[in-house]
Amino acid sequence: MKAPLTRFAYVMIFLVAVSYAFFAFPKGVHAWQEKQRQVQEMEKHNAKLAREVERQKEHINRLNSNPSEQELEIRKRLKLLHPNEKLYIMGDPDSKPAR
Repeated sequence: MKAPLTRFAYVMIFLVAVSYAFFAFPKGVHAWQEKQRQVQEMEKHNAKLAREVERQKEHINRLNSNPSEQELEIRKRLKLLHPNEKLYIMGDPDSKPAR
């Protein structure tokens, strides 16, 4: 009867020591939770980048398949005009005015 009780006591002491080490040391639960948070943050960032890449691929496919959209994009980016056309640039709408 003494051997099973001693074995049980050793198992309990071992489990308590392992639990303490898991929670108390720097590479314990807190570090694991921080790593999990970083992984989730990176997964969200990767998903956002994947959506952006997909959007750009669709835009390129539209430009490849539609010559009129190509022309509009070229005219917009390079500010090219047909002969006898005039372009009035009133300001850059993307930038904020200086104070």
